[in-house]
Amino acid sequence: MKVLAILYNGFKAAKAEPRLLGTVENELGLRAYLESQGHEYIVTSSKEGPDSDFQKHIADTDILITTPFHPGYLTKELMAKAKNLKVCVTAGVGSDHVDLNAAVDRKIQVLEVSGSNVVSVAEQVMMSILLLVRNFVPAHEQAISGQWQVSDIARNAFDLEGKVVGTLGAGRIGHRVLQRLVPFNTKELLYYDYKALPEEAEKAVGARRVEDLKEFVSQCDVVTVNAPLHEGTQGLINKDLLQHFKPGAWLVNTARGAICNADDVAAAVKSGQLRGYAGDVWNVQPAPADHPWRSMRNPLGGGNGMTPHYSGTTLDAQQRYAEGTKQILQNYFENKPQDPGNVIVGVGKYESASYGQR
Repeated sequence: MKVLAILYNGFKAAKAEPRLLGTVENELGLRAYLESQGHEYIVTSSKEGPDSDFQKHIADTDILITTPFHPGYLTKELMAKAKNLKVCVTAGVGSDHVDLNAAVDRKIQVLEVSGSNVVSVAEQVMMSILLLVRNFVPAHEQAISGQWQVSDIARNAFDLEGKVVGTLGAGRIGHRVLQRLVPFNTKELLYYDYKALPEEAEKAVGARRVEDLKEFVSQCDVVTVNAPLHEGTQGLINKDLLQHFKPGAWLVNTARGAICNADDVAAAVKSGQLRGYAGDVWNVQPAPADHPWRSMRNPLGGGNGMTPHYSGTTLDAQQRYAEGTKQILQNYFENKPQDPGNVIVGVGKYESASYGQR
């Protein structure tokens, strides 16, 4: 079989650090295994446009491997050209770069390594919340630029204790965020999800479910987005919903960039309606140099906690998703059942509730 992997370039870093498995150079550690089984393995970062390696090779590819960090966007039109394509594997979590409805129609399986990123992303959420609330970025910028004006930092720095924090989405990651927030002695922990947490889990974190989205955001000092991207969540946080946020609330999004309207969020930060926005996911990846999230600042010069997409690709996470990808391939080649939690689309039907109420 022909296996095509779309990964990101690691350059010198990948050569110096072999644990950067999700790079073109280190190939998810799969080459020896795949070639020993008689399969062809093509690895590239070239994914944009009709002359890209992605579009050149997709026509006769049997198995496509992509990552959320440098996604090969498999559209309905490209899928129609992929006559041999049987399986799409996401080395990581989040398969929204694949047209899932088209995959159902064409009986192409879509799998991902569920759970490989949950700890990594939950920790990133905590870091992002704290750097916004504590106004860390402007403080750090002063430190490295030779400045020292404490009042300019402290005037927009707060404690997390005593604040209302809510997660939009309370699945594997959202639940772990709630667990990590418990020791901070917040005023209240809230969550919004299409289904309730199990009673025991809800009680353990002391969280309250709010079933109306506008009511949910109106109560939160901090909102963190931990939901998958699909038709029901794309553009969910827009100008209309932002009007229902508390004035000066903080927003963190490590889920998917397209859940937020980029221009609306940037405008809300610039006006001070949002005190800050942090995350590592962008509606287009890699993000263009003129993306509004790169340059947005609140009226006091802070409020931007953006980074490239790396929360779920720590070295620990890369080990987990590389091993998980290999296991998915082994199961497929040996006609063994897959871990049900990894299957997003089976043969001609959705198998997972991970993408919520579509």
